Amino acid sequence: MLLAIDIGNTHTVAGLFENGALKSHWRISSTLARTEDEIAALLSYFFLNENTDVSDLRGVAISSVVPDLTFVYELMCSRYFKIKPLIIGAESKLDMQIKYADPSLVGADRLCNAVAGKEQYGTPLVVIDFGTATTFDCIDQNGDYLGGIISPGVNTSIDALHKHAARLPKVSMDFPMELIGRTTSDSIKSGIFFGTVFMVDGMIEKLKTVLGDNTKIAATGGLALKIAGRTERIEYVDLDLSLKGIASIYSKNVS
Repeated sequence: MLLAIDIGNTHTVAGLFENGALKSHWRISSTLARTEDEIAALLSYFFLNENTDVSDLRGVAISSVVPDLTFVYELMCSRYFKIKPLIIGAESKLDMQIKYADPSLVGADRLCNAVAGKEQYGTPLVVIDFGTATTFDCIDQNGDYLGGIISPGVNTSIDALHKHAARLPKVSMDFPMELIGRTTSDSIKSGIFFGTVFMVDGMIEKLKTVLGDNTKIAATGGLALKIAGRTERIEYVDLDLSLKGIASIYSKNVS
């Protein structure tokens, strides 16, 4: 079995693959205070609930955008699993060219989304990830990674507005009933949630003028279902896309 670990700025998702299929997955907070012992204890508990023995693991692959946590997870794998994990990056075999000015600066999560999206949906393709940031990753007709767009995520926008405006409340994570807010909370929600929808639809329209009208649009990330249901242009939603990309990249790099 393969353990795929996706370390994000807010959450870390671990997925267990058996014979290439995702068997189970779990989400924990990406807190820097957590030690390798605590992480191992959590994963052991998750494995136990799935009637899985840690000794059944044959590999671990990690995609991380938090370098300090990458080290902790590497240490945990070495100490408790006796496995040296594959750390995914631009130097990994991806079966696609990276046309970023500096490929080493592309987040591993974006590469995993691109690899899995290309394999599942074909090209040209845009993968939108609704996480701490809302990212658009663009793959051209030849299957090459061109680059993308990064904007603040929904929760990031909510936190920033609350932090920097003394009288504005922190709002809940849901759409308001109407476009025009009748309360301060609903006004904020409208600006952030409907604003995200309109931004996404507008970006897709412009990206198709570059990549082609036949460009497929896929979404992933924690808010993908909530946002995708309000847009006119997202065709596919896969909340496990990053984990699938990690597993795919592992298979390309480890014989």
